Amino acid sequence: MQTSTTSPADAPPRPTGGPLDRFFRITERGSTYGREIRGGLATFFTMGYILVLNPIILGGTEDKFGETLDGTQLATATAVVAAVMTIIMGVGGNLPLALAAGLGINAIVAFQVAPLMSWDDAMGLIVFEGVVITVLVATGLREAIMHAIPQPLKQAIGVGIGMFIAFIGFVDAGFVTRVPDEANSTIPVQLGTGTLTGWPMLVFCLGVLLTIVLVARKVKGAILISIVLMTIVAIVINELADVQNWGVTSPSLPDNPVASPDFGLLGEFDVFGAFGQVSVLTAVLLIFTLLLSDFFDTMGTVVGVTSEAGLINERGEVPNLGRVLLIDGTAAIAGGAASSSSATTYVESAAGVGEGARTGLSSIVCGSLFGLALFLTPVLTIVPLQAASPALVAVGFMMMTQVKDIDWERYELAIPAFLTIAVMPFTYSITNGIGAGFISYVLIKSCLGKAREVHWLLWGTAALFLVYFGIDPVEQLLGTE
Repeated sequence: MQTSTTSPADAPPRPTGGPLDRFFRITERGSTYGREIRGGLATFFTMGYILVLNPIILGGTEDKFGETLDGTQLATATAVVAAVMTIIMGVGGNLPLALAAGLGINAIVAFQVAPLMSWDDAMGLIVFEGVVITVLVATGLREAIMHAIPQPLKQAIGVGIGMFIAFIGFVDAGFVTRVPDEANSTIPVQLGTGTLTGWPMLVFCLGVLLTIVLVARKVKGAILISIVLMTIVAIVINELADVQNWGVTSPSLPDNPVASPDFGLLGEFDVFGAFGQVSVLTAVLLIFTLLLSDFFDTMGTVVGVTSEAGLINERGEVPNLGRVLLIDGTAAIAGGAASSSSATTYVESAAGVGEGARTGLSSIVCGSLFGLALFLTPVLTIVPLQAASPALVAVGFMMMTQVKDIDWERYELAIPAFLTIAVMPFTYSITNGIGAGFISYVLIKSCLGKAREVHWLLWGTAALFLVYFGIDPVEQLLGTE
């Protein structure tokens, strides 16, 4: 494995610590045990909301036969998959990346797939999609596509994710909200409810100010310190004011900190059942939609997070990429097999990188906390989004700094880079941003008479994205609706 030329100048050329240090290359990558532990904690606290949100999304929807999934079982399944796959990523991929049920993908499963079939069939379709991704990894195609992306576009992906993750933070905290559908509405989103009101919003704003001051002063553990302090503030405020509008997680001290896990959903899937509920063409289109979202969300996240960590080498290559992609593909299979929806690499991993994490040890810390959450969910889910979201805003700034490395004078690269950066947050999708960048890059190169400079894999990928963006008219044309 090659290390990045952007590693700290004072990092020794070879690891000199004990077996754990040498295995994870902690010293070699300019990190420390303390940074890795803080990074794992920060990543967990910024993505721990999935333990609450995934059961809400999947458990609040009926399948074709009117059946719903049990919320307690969903929470258990979500924690199990996140714990196992994140630890495997730490050991096998040795990168500070965490995995859990993918937001966006679970919405597709809940609102597009389940209404057409049973839950067992829907989760079997996820397993099928994961197998396809794993085959693509085994054949080297997924890794080849990542290597074929021009460096400026990779940098743009990192910047776009920075903007996207900051926007996620603002939206999760309620600082930015959708404007209600009204005939006279002139803007799509707004500040709070038009103004900033309520105790939760105060917690978020104070958290942002605290985080940016700590980051600016380069305080070790800035992000984690902010999350912990603002959670304490939120708990005190909630006890005194009895606030009702915290969102999916409330900073209330639980009566019983221990919860028994329920593994009832594990193994409840049917790989080929979907093909008996819908036409083969409809099933293929559903798999295609799931696959593209999973495939390119992960690609963008891995590139963006490892770039921010300074782990990409001079040729733009991610260390251990083949293993990382294989683990991510396996996570999709595991998520479907556990009925928690496809698990994927989380962009919130950047929070751990912001704390200094550079190795898989932070992933093991994060995965262990998900394992602990199986029994202590009431305790580990008291961190409100208003206390965790400031971390995403700060990390968004850190990732945005990569924009300086893009050559804005070369329009053939600058325009696709701009579209990649802009489309991600504005459409709330990493996949959409990558697609816009790929299509515009291929188009501009062709119009400039430089079509031969475009890798054939990018031609094929751009064509797939054209189908992806036009999936609705394609379905109508083929009569699948």
